[in-house]
Amino acid sequence: MRSSPRPDQRAFALLEIAIALAVVAIAAATLAIPIAAQLQLRRADEARRQLEEARDAVLGFVAAHARLPCPATAASRGHEAFAIDGDPSNGRCADFHSGYLPAAALGLAPLDAAGFLRDPWQSEANRVRYAVHSGTVNAVAHALTRVNGMQQATLAGLGDAPHYLFVCAAGAAAGAAGCGPAANQLTRRAAFVLLSLGPNAPDPPAAGGDEARNLDGDAAFVSHESREGGFDDLVHWGSIHMVIHRLVSAGRLP
Repeated sequence: MRSSPRPDQRAFALLEIAIALAVVAIAAATLAIPIAAQLQLRRADEARRQLEEARDAVLGFVAAHARLPCPATAASRGHEAFAIDGDPSNGRCADFHSGYLPAAALGLAPLDAAGFLRDPWQSEANRVRYAVHSGTVNAVAHALTRVNGMQQATLAGLGDAPHYLFVCAAGAAAGAAGCGPAANQLTRRAAFVLLSLGPNAPDPPAAGGDEARNLDGDAAFVSHESREGGFDDLVHWGSIHMVIHRLVSAGRLP
């Protein structure tokens, strides 16, 4: 007959099992972090492709209508929202700088139940945002969104305008116009801006931070690499030169 294991042998075997389980748990936790990071990277890549497709859709709208679309508002169900008179001919949008992509008007898909395009993180706060230049160009008010406004502003006038929307490498100091110093400007000639608020969209941005700058309703936006625990917005833009090229290619200019 075999003899039963001594108590000290059983204790040693249990210790070995406990150590093995601890090693497995540590290995699993170590693997889980890269998997989660990889998922976020895939979503960020998907969001960038989505913003590129949205930019192409906006430029297609330009070719078809000879103007940029107005942003949607929360109440417009993915369609353009005009000022209170509701007249698109004067180019007065309800919200030029802090609205949403009019994805339903652009024919994009898939849309949420209210007609908005969401980025890959898919919360309601992750609806893709859109801003368009609201200023006067060559004496034409709201030239980029007005019916025939860019033709009225002329090719030379569009090219000579001093600035459109700003995209900054970092938030400007309080009171600074646009991005502040020229060295902080990624561009001052963005006709329109597309914005994904990234994975932290449901959380209120830190007051005075770069994410808050992207939601403050002015004509300047911030774009730079993501920072862990902080900035994770994705910003794409279409320059006035891209818009002009589409208009010329479509025979809308000069």
